[in-house]
Amino acid sequence: MTTLELDKIAEDLTRKKKGKPAFKGYNGFPATLCISVNEEVVHGIPSKRVLREGDIVSIDYGVIYRGYYGDAATTIPVGAISEDLKLLLKITEECLMLGICQARPGNHLADISAAIQIHAETHGFSLVKEYSGHGVGRSLHEEPVVLNYVANGRGIVLKPGLVLAIEPMVNQGTDKVEVLKDGWTVVTKDRKCSAHFEHSVAITEDGPVILSLPEGEARI
Repeated sequence: MTTLELDKIAEDLTRKKKGKPAFKGYNGFPATLCISVNEEVVHGIPSKRVLREGDIVSIDYGVIYRGYYGDAATTIPVGAISEDLKLLLKITEECLMLGICQARPGNHLADISAAIQIHAETHGFSLVKEYSGHGVGRSLHEEPVVLNYVANGRGIVLKPGLVLAIEPMVNQGTDKVEVLKDGWTVVTKDRKCSAHFEHSVAITEDGPVILSLPEGEARI
């Protein structure tokens, strides 16, 4: 398939469900999905590029439904992939879930960041620092910024009612990235592969609830 074909499927299904693509037209982005292949980290523009055996494909998908935004991403293997890439996908998804487990009332924002950073770096991977997670709700990008690494301070105290898009971007090699001439596609500077997983997560009195699972909500 081409990445453009995937984009059409996503837009058709979104509109069939009475939703609206959140990314299309956002700051001029031309498509429903951000599709990033191999060394592409985020914000890849769907095109006539044909997916091939051994590729890994990150699909980032945002929807507006009844006035609220949802945001999620996953990285998918195309056919058989190398053991190194299998490990990259496994660790990145685990980083996401470990971060989500820290999204509890009374914790600080940096507890999420630390869980992600420690797991990725313990396994020899690096974290993209130029892009991060965020609040999500009535707008696509809201406060607070959810870093995938620990910076200065512990950040805000997490409270029930806050909804966060938590999204680690993990690289095989360097954490350095650059934007291609199209003005959107972010790639690793060393052109090694990157993976991206994301969920929209509500903080409740009883802990985090994942809102963006295909089968529905899940309490952690």
